[in-house]
Amino acid sequence: MKEETIKGKKILVVGLGKSGMAACRVLSQCGARVYAQDAASRRDTGADKLRFLQEHGITAYLGRDPEDIGSFDMVVLSPAVPPNLPFVEQAREAGAEITGELELAYRLCPGRFVAITGTNGKTTTTSLVGEIYKQAGLKHFVVGNIGVAALDKALEADEETTMVTEVSSFQLETIDRFQPEVSAILNITPDHLNRHGTMEGYKAAKARIFENQTEDQYVIMNFDDKESFALAKSAKAIIVPFSRKEHLMFGAFVKNDRLVIRNHEEKLIDLCGVDELKIPGTHNLENALAAAAICYFAGVAPQAIRAGLIAFPGVAHRIEDCGEIDGVRYFNDSKGTNPDAAIKAVEAMDGPVILIAGGYDKDAVFDQLVASFGGKVRKVILMGATAAKIKLTAERMGYTHTIIMKDMEDCVREAARLAVPGDCVLLSPACASWDMYDNFEQRGDHFKDCVERLRTAWRK
Repeated sequence: MKEETIKGKKILVVGLGKSGMAACRVLSQCGARVYAQDAASRRDTGADKLRFLQEHGITAYLGRDPEDIGSFDMVVLSPAVPPNLPFVEQAREAGAEITGELELAYRLCPGRFVAITGTNGKTTTTSLVGEIYKQAGLKHFVVGNIGVAALDKALEADEETTMVTEVSSFQLETIDRFQPEVSAILNITPDHLNRHGTMEGYKAAKARIFENQTEDQYVIMNFDDKESFALAKSAKAIIVPFSRKEHLMFGAFVKNDRLVIRNHEEKLIDLCGVDELKIPGTHNLENALAAAAICYFAGVAPQAIRAGLIAFPGVAHRIEDCGEIDGVRYFNDSKGTNPDAAIKAVEAMDGPVILIAGGYDKDAVFDQLVASFGGKVRKVILMGATAAKIKLTAERMGYTHTIIMKDMEDCVREAARLAVPGDCVLLSPACASWDMYDNFEQRGDHFKDCVERLRTAWRK
């Protein structure tokens, strides 16, 4: 689909988050007749969005279903919008194409795509791939679920551009032709079951990342994660495994505490030492191996891969070091939005942990999280919609060191009161943020603000 094939089409954009607004902007720029729908009422829609819609002549159905749903040529769904909404089904039955912002970006963009998905590690791995491309001096954009809609950069790209794209299961639900040159599935653990229904449904959505790839393209897979590696049997692309536990005949792995790649010619490419990575934890070693494999098989020079691996400082909200106050270290892992992510964050701590957790309920089960506490987690401070659920799970499993607080301010104050020098206060909620915040970034920023207030009070 090029700009000329969109011109004059009647297109409905559903959901006015970042990707929805990007779709409205680009579709208007391409000459489409754009309409928009969002569950929020006009009163609850920001003034900037309302101004944009008015200036671009976009009819908006705010807090209500669109009228004359059978008249649309295309419906573009934002990732958070379930594809089985009644009015979306009606549009489909009337002959409209149902698609998403990612698919639209792929069709409009002349560049090539590298796509990364998985339950955990997507943002870190995508950002690290971007750092490697930067070190290599290659034209690229870091886009997708990471915060910049792919469609926002699609028309800026040329044939030399690589779109380094973080992809969610929600985005993959609405692809059709999307075909990355290199794709990656980092891992799969239970998440978003309130949307996908079952683990099989969730895994099927993730596997769509490689469904259009051909035999001369690559899919990077975690050899150590049997749940996700089992999906490889349905891939047509060349499977490139990565492993932090095994020496591989082909792929990326650790040998003598160094990250290496064994290529098609069985040549061993040495990249860097494990101790040269700045990002902590075994899960980040896996992310680094995945990023190295993605870049190598996308054609990036090993020297640039090495430079990117050792330069990369990590990303905000993912085990982000917020400094030390009176001998206690504070870490912001607001991006830990499921139990497995929180487990990995706890494992990455090198001291006793006071854990702040809880948030929006995605139908997650917290038994494995509680089982991971061992003697390491001294206290769990809970907030949000899942607080009581996590507390009951902990008590059922014999862990009684939990307390429920009202909000983030109370959680941080209580953590500071309980902590002793050498402790790590870790925000790793194991849940999404949508019960109390607009997004995990807002939640993490609030945590950091609370920590800074503690620091200011301590200095006085």
